[in-house]
Amino acid sequence: MNIKINDKINDLLKRIRSLEQELEDEISLQGRKLSESFEKRKIRFDKNIRAIHKSFRTSVVYQIFHTNPLFLLIAPIIYAMIIPIAFMDLTIWIYQRVTFPVYRIPIVKRREYFVIDRHHLSYLNSVEKLNCIYCGYGNSVAAYTKEIIARTELFWCPIKHGSKIVAPHSRYVQFFEYGDAENYRNDFPKIRKEYKTSESEDDD
Repeated sequence: MNIKINDKINDLLKRIRSLEQELEDEISLQGRKLSESFEKRKIRFDKNIRAIHKSFRTSVVYQIFHTNPLFLLIAPIIYAMIIPIAFMDLTIWIYQRVTFPVYRIPIVKRREYFVIDRHHLSYLNSVEKLNCIYCGYGNSVAAYTKEIIARTELFWCPIKHGSKIVAPHSRYVQFFEYGDAENYRNDFPKIRKEYKTSESEDDD
């Protein structure tokens, strides 16, 4: 029963990935219609589009005077979170670099989880660009950390929870069902090694 359930889930995941790829292809096609050109992982707009974008940019002074005073008051608390976020980024990187080779767990490629590009948009002022960089970095660290912990859990405790969880990580579908003692004992060593070969290439 467990195998059948997992097969069905895997089929659904393949269909979802296929639809996601189709969506990405369509977005790229629409982007090219706006005279965008692509350079590596960054989107480049032509001069006409940039000029239109700049016309929508508001000044920093205008933004400050039209912002809720409470937002300005608590801003230092928000920006202060960069310290623990950066600390997490550093320590989780050290963690996987030290432990993953020992257990032969494929290294998570950091560059694949870090996407910080919205500050290139001309319709954003300097404060908005800073906010986008901050949020992009924070969410990138979270996604990077989540995948590292997911691979750790796959190696040490690949068992699903008895209760429903919100937004399970990428490896959760591979886990054993809650209470499935037989398959856990029989297939635990095999599950530990179920990574795609491409993920084991360390070019970070």
